[in-house]
Amino acid sequence: MPTLHTCPSRISKNKLVLCHLSLSLHLFLLPLISPHKTQFAPWHFDIFFGKNFAFAKMVLQVLYLVFLLCNSLAFISCVNEEGLALLSFKESLTHYPEGSLSNWNSSDQTPCSWTGVTCRQDKVVSLSIPSRNLSGIFSRALGNLSAIRHLNLRSNELFGSLPYELFNAKELQSLVLSGNSLSGSVPAEIGKLSYLQTLDLSQNSFNGSIPSSIVQCKRLKMLVFGENHFSGSLPDSIGTSLVSLQKLNISFNNLSGSIPEDMSNLSSLRATLDMSHNFFNGSIPASLGALPETVYIDLSYNNLSGPIPQNGALINLGPTAFVGNPLLCGLPSKISCPSSSPGSNSQSLFDNQPQNTCRSSGMNGKHSNSSSGIFVITVIAGVMIGICIAGLLFSNWYKKVCACKVSEHFVGCNFEQKFMARKDFSCFAKDGLETLSENLEHYHFVQVDLQVNLDLEKLLKASAFLLGKSGIGIVYKVVLEDGRTLAVRRLGDGGSQRFREFQTAIEAIGKIRHQNIVTLLAYCWSVDEKLLIYDYIPNGDLASAIHGKSGMVSFTPLSWPVRLRIIKGLAKGLAYIHEFSPRKYVHGNLRPSNILLGQNMEPHISDFGLGRLANLTEESSSSSSFQLEQIMTETPPQNSPYVQRVASSLAAAGAFYKAPEASKVTKPSQKWDVYSFGVIILEMISAKMPFKRIGSLEMDLIQWFQLSIDERKPLVDLLDPFLAPDVDMEEEIVAVLKMALACAHKAPERRPSMRFVCDNLARLA
Repeated sequence: MPTLHTCPSRISKNKLVLCHLSLSLHLFLLPLISPHKTQFAPWHFDIFFGKNFAFAKMVLQVLYLVFLLCNSLAFISCVNEEGLALLSFKESLTHYPEGSLSNWNSSDQTPCSWTGVTCRQDKVVSLSIPSRNLSGIFSRALGNLSAIRHLNLRSNELFGSLPYELFNAKELQSLVLSGNSLSGSVPAEIGKLSYLQTLDLSQNSFNGSIPSSIVQCKRLKMLVFGENHFSGSLPDSIGTSLVSLQKLNISFNNLSGSIPEDMSNLSSLRATLDMSHNFFNGSIPASLGALPETVYIDLSYNNLSGPIPQNGALINLGPTAFVGNPLLCGLPSKISCPSSSPGSNSQSLFDNQPQNTCRSSGMNGKHSNSSSGIFVITVIAGVMIGICIAGLLFSNWYKKVCACKVSEHFVGCNFEQKFMARKDFSCFAKDGLETLSENLEHYHFVQVDLQVNLDLEKLLKASAFLLGKSGIGIVYKVVLEDGRTLAVRRLGDGGSQRFREFQTAIEAIGKIRHQNIVTLLAYCWSVDEKLLIYDYIPNGDLASAIHGKSGMVSFTPLSWPVRLRIIKGLAKGLAYIHEFSPRKYVHGNLRPSNILLGQNMEPHISDFGLGRLANLTEESSSSSSFQLEQIMTETPPQNSPYVQRVASSLAAAGAFYKAPEASKVTKPSQKWDVYSFGVIILEMISAKMPFKRIGSLEMDLIQWFQLSIDERKPLVDLLDPFLAPDVDMEEEIVAVLKMALACAHKAPERRPSMRFVCDNLARLA
């Protein structure tokens, strides 16, 4: 007897009715075609069909087989309505990688086990398929997912407009569609999403104005519309309505109009307020200063004008937050605001009747004062020239008296032996006055980190090992009697700079305190001896971790999680230097050789500010901060072939970490560091040097990546072979790769800020 075909229990009502009909027909037809008399068929076919019994029975058997076939086909597609909606979305795609949606089958009861789908009570509540190279039109069928709360299709190749049906999902909490090719305007129906918290439509081609109904989404915490073609002004009452916003990014659009005063009501902002690269005009509302001081406000590249308000959160911003607004004036920009004399506010700038009279009457007095001033300046200048000449003569005599040479290869001895070998180490300056002395008591030793107890006498007697040398000085590993290990950098031999100038520079470095920046513990200063004392970082530098180093029996490449942790830490350290340090600094010499790795492979940025200190010595040139450095890492002897080969390679590579504009612009920019950061990430991903030679053609690593992408090479060809098996990490690797290429953009204004980079890296698992 054939097996009864029953329908799954968890299906729609219509299909349940169909199931009951199927079962009834089974029970009715089965006895009729049975060759034997059963309890369900007490009658015989010959009562009804007589002599045609055999023919009739054969016809019924054929009909029964047809019924079974149709019934089976009907129940092959027992997936519920939400599954049908997802299958419709799949059918609208013109391309998707093989295997990415392979388990999206209509034979399943529900889509809850499908890739990227999350259900609750057989209802789809989340669809997340980011960075899967999905190509096709954005399907209206997704609007049938009535219970969906999270929709993430970022970094694909979807096109078309946003269907208004999508906003029928009243429980939608996050909608992330960034990095696609969507266009058209954003439907006004978006205002229906009262539970919406995250809306990211960045990096698309949306146009038109930002819908005014967006202010009805009062639970919004993240609103990211950057890199689109939105135009017009911001919706009214955006500041008073979206008070829960923690991040607002509307950069790289065509928005215009004035900045609303009520933006100051966005008191929940925690990350960024990025309004850069638009056409906003008018003045900057002073009320923006009421925003939390931790918020980074970027108003660069607009048409803003007038003085920059100096209050609240606006005080902490550097000039990069306002660059590209030529009509802005006042700090932190270099353009001074025009000032009017007291009591003249009511008069026109061209009203010259009373003012000319005053200027004429006061001309003689001013001339007299000017003559006196010139005389005083002349006298002072003469005195200063005399002092300079005397100083040069004194310096020349001083060098002859205290001249001595120090061996560059003190290895395995102590500091006292090293420096006592120098006759001029006893020539110290104290309180800024150069003096001559024959004892070691005349020096200036300062502890920058007061939580650390250091004794210079014990330091000088400790065992010291040469780690490396460069244009910025020699670095020693020093082991104290108590077992503590320090790194001591001895700056250049020459120079008779006064203490105050050195102190000003070193105090700026000493104020930098961050877990991803090497900490300066103390310094020692004399006229011709300058020591910087740091914590010793044990695991060498990033360059050795990427490419290996001499003497290693085996080399274990870094895993992707470790590389990602290093990248995140490096980004945090740079963001601190740029945005949160006492002054918004620039490193200017970032490269793998001065990124040190701690006990748990956490990164520590070194060499910050050393270029300026090196320039305080006579033997250092302005380019010394860009010379080869091997610091705080155990290295073979300096005359070994390996060191010479690696040094030559790294020295040649050094220029490739520098931003293209760095050779033309003398004033350092934070965008230089962003560029260097991008190159370093590409080097970490590929394990290739920052320059490559293909035949007679030489290209940098960025050009090689771009060429490989243009040639559509598979990702595995771009990666360090050790990373190739990490297919599960492909999404993260691609996201980091895109970020690196953005950081290494040729145009500095197109590079993101390090704070923006940190925010994006933080989203990665």
